[in-house]
Amino acid sequence: MLEKSILLFFICYLHISFSQTSVDTDNKYPQDYFQNPVDIPLVLAATFGELRTNHFHAGIDIKTQKKEGILINSIAKGYVSRIKIKHWGYGKAIYIKHPNGYTSVYAHLQKFSPKIEAYIKKQQYVKESYEIQLFPGASTLKLEKGELIAYSGNTGGSTAPHLHFEIRDSKTEKIINPLLFGIKVSDHRKPVIQSAYVYPLDDLSNVNNSKIQQKIQFVKQENGDLLASKVFASGAIGFGVKTFDRLDDAPNKNGIYNLELKVNKQKYYEHTLETFSFAEGKYVNLLIDFPHKYYKYERIQKCFVVPNNKLSIYSDLVNKGIVYIEDGLTYNVEIIATDISGNKTKLIIPVIGKKETATVSFNDVSNSVFDTKKTTHYFKRTDFNTLTKDNVTIAIPKFCFYEDLKFDFSYKNGIVKIHNGSVPLHKNFTLTFNTSDYSAEERKKLFIAKVKKGGHLSYIYTKRKENKLYANTKKLGNYKLASDYIKPTITPKNFKNGQWLTANKTLKVTIKDKLTGVKSYRATIDGKWILMEYEPKTGVLTYNFSDRKYITAKHNLKIIVSDEVNNTKTYIATFYRKK
Repeated sequence: MLEKSILLFFICYLHISFSQTSVDTDNKYPQDYFQNPVDIPLVLAATFGELRTNHFHAGIDIKTQKKEGILINSIAKGYVSRIKIKHWGYGKAIYIKHPNGYTSVYAHLQKFSPKIEAYIKKQQYVKESYEIQLFPGASTLKLEKGELIAYSGNTGGSTAPHLHFEIRDSKTEKIINPLLFGIKVSDHRKPVIQSAYVYPLDDLSNVNNSKIQQKIQFVKQENGDLLASKVFASGAIGFGVKTFDRLDDAPNKNGIYNLELKVNKQKYYEHTLETFSFAEGKYVNLLIDFPHKYYKYERIQKCFVVPNNKLSIYSDLVNKGIVYIEDGLTYNVEIIATDISGNKTKLIIPVIGKKETATVSFNDVSNSVFDTKKTTHYFKRTDFNTLTKDNVTIAIPKFCFYEDLKFDFSYKNGIVKIHNGSVPLHKNFTLTFNTSDYSAEERKKLFIAKVKKGGHLSYIYTKRKENKLYANTKKLGNYKLASDYIKPTITPKNFKNGQWLTANKTLKVTIKDKLTGVKSYRATIDGKWILMEYEPKTGVLTYNFSDRKYITAKHNLKIIVSDEVNNTKTYIATFYRKK
């Protein structure tokens, strides 16, 4: 009886141990439920959680052999729950809800499978719009595992042919690293730590006789670790690194999966790109040294957490990753970059506690390269802040800033200077121009432009209300009022006026606008609306003749294109086609 009890206890112990292990490892997510979305070898152009402008990369980018038209299959049984087609962003995208509680997302598609394409096109003709968003019911477009759903493309904000692929929690909408679901990519290469910095974090701290961040020099050891030169410091300091990872079959500099900081073998900081919500994305600007990125074009990931950072990716924090250095003591700091395959690179930094009088004056770490001498205002992040100068007003809502700051604002020679782009914003602020001094006709052609380097003007989405123009934007910098009197252009691409087009599968024109950009377009044949797909990167509008039958031979094409200030161009042509 005793032996049976011991055996039963041992079996229960094994069961509990196995269950705990499965939660703490990859088995937290189903490993054999999903298949690869493509039949070609899985090679990635980008990994999950890579640092992007104002957000994390929300999936993996699968290379499609530098071409479009690769078959995309549903990774499991389910149904199409959402379809979204936009000129920019994800371009043509499809969302599939699976019965196990996850949703898969496929973006930048060229076109959809025949049954899905027919469903979408019908709705596009009903709404007379290429851009569309649909939410089919659970019984409308059912799918089996491995069923064809689309063909890979380069639509939307994509810069080269590829498949953007995501897996989300259907209930919470949180995005999860797809490589945690048993989808494997060959990777035996260690991450690269390209550069490292150490930061004094308050006015009592210093590093190497300085109160601003210092670049750390290091060399590679025989065992592959990196050993840094000694750092002399005192007070509260933090560390940051520029790091990336490469997979076996591609040269792309991808993001890492995990970053740790240890002090004398004790973990002080860790972040892991396992999952996050879209709402968190903006806080990527606090994970990196944002001013350094703005001025030096280098993304440094901080190994410490600054105030008001609400990212959920952190764990095992001690003092939020901040290291307090005492005079006369020595510290062994390790920064470890790890990819999702477990390959690691370690940077070892010896730190010597040495209290010195710094020869370089202190600047707040988050504004360390910003010249505060010319600032004229001080804003608290908890206040609603507004400033007016002549005909220009800015209104900055509460919690738009991540911290209180000295703020520069001026208006000279028609250009309003709104601080500078080294400060990230969490919300949009409103910029308003009073246009009372302009005539009614002049006001119709005015818009708000961001003044970029070299004086180049970039259109900012401008709204109008009586004698005012205003724009909501998240970018600080220089702005001005500008005018646009130039109409868009419309140029036939694969046909000529009066041509027989019976052999043509498509009809294509190129539309462009020099200054404010294309706002809208509408095309008809014989007075009936036709679906022309717009590729804004090339300016090409494409109509597929298979959309309808042509009984008579002569047909009239009419295309109307307007820009953002309603300059309008009309193109009329005749073509012949009978079938």
